[in-house]
Amino acid sequence: MKQSLILTLLLLLTFYVKAQTKQDSLDIRRVALDYIEAQHNAKPEQFERAAHPRMVKRTFWTHKKTGREYLRESFTDYMVLLSKTYNQDGESFPKTPKKEVIILDVFDKTASVKLIADGWIDYMHIVKLNGTWKIVNVLWQFNDSKRH
Repeated sequence: MKQSLILTLLLLLTFYVKAQTKQDSLDIRRVALDYIEAQHNAKPEQFERAAHPRMVKRTFWTHKKTGREYLRESFTDYMVLLSKTYNQDGESFPKTPKKEVIILDVFDKTASVKLIADGWIDYMHIVKLNGTWKIVNVLWQFNDSKRH
């Protein structure tokens, strides 16, 4: 009796859970890859495709004179410019750059993603607006936090 009640409750809960579709997973992964590959390929249009115009990217940074840490921010417009210029010579990344995308969680129209690159890690919040997944928040750090 107890087991059947628990099973029934579990089945009812599954109707309320908002899970991602296979296409959502593919689209979320593509957004994360466009984000990093825009820098690899020096293609700002890839970054614009991935990021919401109001995306904010944050990290901690250390003030050189005081040694005090603070929060440093950049925005979509800066990242578009960076993706155009950062790797123009093709020397900023290894020939086969690391770009491991781990989807941590998806609920209906929101997702959390971890991107492991060669020199840093990005944690992203991605939202589905008007049928399209876009990055809205990024929190990142170098693998070696002393570089901040």
